[in-house]
Amino acid sequence: MLELQKTTEANVIIFDDELSPIQQRNLEETIGIKIIDRPALILDIFARRARTREGQLQVELAQHEYLLPRLIGQWQHLERLGGGIGTRGPGESQLETDRRLIRKKIQRLKREIEAVKKHRKLHREHRQKRGIPIVALVGYTNAGKSTLLNAFTAADTFVEDKLFATLDPTTRRITLPNRQLILMTDTVGFIRKLPPTIVTAFRATLEELTEANLLVHVVNLAAPNAAEQCNTVEAILRELEIGDKPVITALNKIDLLLDPEKSPENREAEISKFLAAAGYGTPENTVIVSAIKKWGFTELLAKIQLLLSLPASPKTPD
Repeated sequence: MLELQKTTEANVIIFDDELSPIQQRNLEETIGIKIIDRPALILDIFARRARTREGQLQVELAQHEYLLPRLIGQWQHLERLGGGIGTRGPGESQLETDRRLIRKKIQRLKREIEAVKKHRKLHREHRQKRGIPIVALVGYTNAGKSTLLNAFTAADTFVEDKLFATLDPTTRRITLPNRQLILMTDTVGFIRKLPPTIVTAFRATLEELTEANLLVHVVNLAAPNAAEQCNTVEAILRELEIGDKPVITALNKIDLLLDPEKSPENREAEISKFLAAAGYGTPENTVIVSAIKKWGFTELLAKIQLLLSLPASPKTPD
């Protein structure tokens, strides 16, 4: 790795896994440049994307919970200076001060997020009293969820071709073909190996999914690893204990696969290959769409209308 750094003249190395504080410090001392692991990179992207007060609170909490154990690791070499009876080394004193400040900050952030959580709960209870079904858009980051919501509702949800462009849920009203009113919610995108600190910090936001009557899993069909992304989202839904909700899979960005030189048969074969890899051998609740071109919307709304009209499946006893 040291030779590679010298050859490329890199001034930072990013690891696609989480490093312990000691691993990170040892690597930086050995190589002599800044080391960033996967959680730190994701948190940095989240911090740049957070636009609302709620999103900023959640990202700040995740950052401090990530920093706390690493702060302890950074001060380990100075703690040894305070080994005598009745003595306190400068490292030990500074470490305890920083620990206390960060823990106080974490507690304050948790209280503020708890207040947001209660506010969201009141909104959900109000919606439940009105009896309006909730449809939540879920999917891998940059799958096109916000674009889909905007296309359906003419909403002004922020859209950008970047990771985690949406960190805060946005809910809009939609009228189905049978004139039934529903609420459609855009949610934060998922990603492979999502750090636990982020899942914990965004628990208040993700609780929106628990109240949804139906999930629309938006998949970026044009992504080279679309099947892997699809499986990642399904695994996270199971982790959040909402994997048993009815799901419609919206295979998005089909317009990017429409090569004028390819025959329709070849395009269908490519889509069928993805469906098989993702485990959708019989795509009963799968719709092919283009959010940017507004293709497939009639079929998607018809699927939503059909599934919302079906009685809920009884939960199996624990």
